[in-house]
Amino acid sequence: MKQSRFKQLLLAIFLIAVQAISAASTAEIPNKTVKKKKPKTHLPKSSKQKAQPALPGPLYAKRVDAMHAADDIAQRRNLDRDWVRHAIGQSHYLPLVAKFIQPPLVGTAKNWRVYRSRFIDPVRTAAGVKFWQDNRETLARAEKETGVPTEIVVGIIGVETIYGQQTGTFRVMDSLTTLAFDFPASHPRAKERSEFFKAELEQYLSLAHRTKIDPFSLKGSFAGAMGMPQFMPSSWVKYGVDFDGDGKVDLFNSPADIIGSVANYFKAFNWQPGMPTHYPVSFEASKLNMEALLLPDILPTFSVDSFVAKGAVLKGAALKHIGPLALVELQNGDDAPSYVAGTENFYAITRYNWSSYYALAVIELGQAVASEIKNKP
Repeated sequence: MKQSRFKQLLLAIFLIAVQAISAASTAEIPNKTVKKKKPKTHLPKSSKQKAQPALPGPLYAKRVDAMHAADDIAQRRNLDRDWVRHAIGQSHYLPLVAKFIQPPLVGTAKNWRVYRSRFIDPVRTAAGVKFWQDNRETLARAEKETGVPTEIVVGIIGVETIYGQQTGTFRVMDSLTTLAFDFPASHPRAKERSEFFKAELEQYLSLAHRTKIDPFSLKGSFAGAMGMPQFMPSSWVKYGVDFDGDGKVDLFNSPADIIGSVANYFKAFNWQPGMPTHYPVSFEASKLNMEALLLPDILPTFSVDSFVAKGAVLKGAALKHIGPLALVELQNGDDAPSYVAGTENFYAITRYNWSSYYALAVIELGQAVASEIKNKP
């Protein structure tokens, strides 16, 4: 009996010890467990800092060079000196703008298929169909007056801003002032680009003063492009048209002005009515001179005969093309590049954005929207 009680006592002591050890062990486990099971949205400190929106830097009011430039702009443009000084002086340096304007890292592989997938998708195409249907008569009028196809106008506006859904969140004054006076010195064309943005800042101030717009009220891209077609200030001044006849050019809210201005832009850059933008091309290996074909880049240089003589193979309508051609190469990462024979109209699209990838995305988005319109009952 005593032996039985002794065994029970030993068992009780053993159980108490086990519970104590277990409690001590699990007291440390929750910290490890919680650490592992933190929500995925809970970022580490460094990541949270990167995710924070960049705060504006200092004002330009105390920058001697900026104030001298303000005085110069006011004098040459016959603007109120204090107004120009206030506009530039109350602009903020934006570190994020200086970061975004840098060119891509050397060695970054271009990929047409990836690039294309960003712009030709069901969401953008559906928005393009609605824009086309809502503005059918205006688009037809613009095409009749300028010769620029509706597909190209629709493609441009879709690629630029998804038909007004993404017109930019940066104050235009802040962006232009930052790039005018603090363009990154590490950029290979820093001096040239800084001068370009000083000229754009001047155009913007002149435009705002003339149209009585608060220069701080407009928002655009990090580079200062504005409205649904993302015109820079100089393009707004040169190519913007009052297509709705209300006495002003509104590239934010007037679909007619937006459509008319985009079409007018291409007309100004010598759009050839009725000319295709590009043709399919393949190669004859036995006489291919790829180096010579690619040397002029996207500038149309070769006659059809010269193009073919260097090993490019064209078919059908392309063989009857009148005017110069360019061999346009679009890289696909590690896969083989894609090629098209670009015409003067293809080159005209690259005057909107100097990229063959951009131009072909505009063309193919316009074609996708046109196809949807055609197939609608």
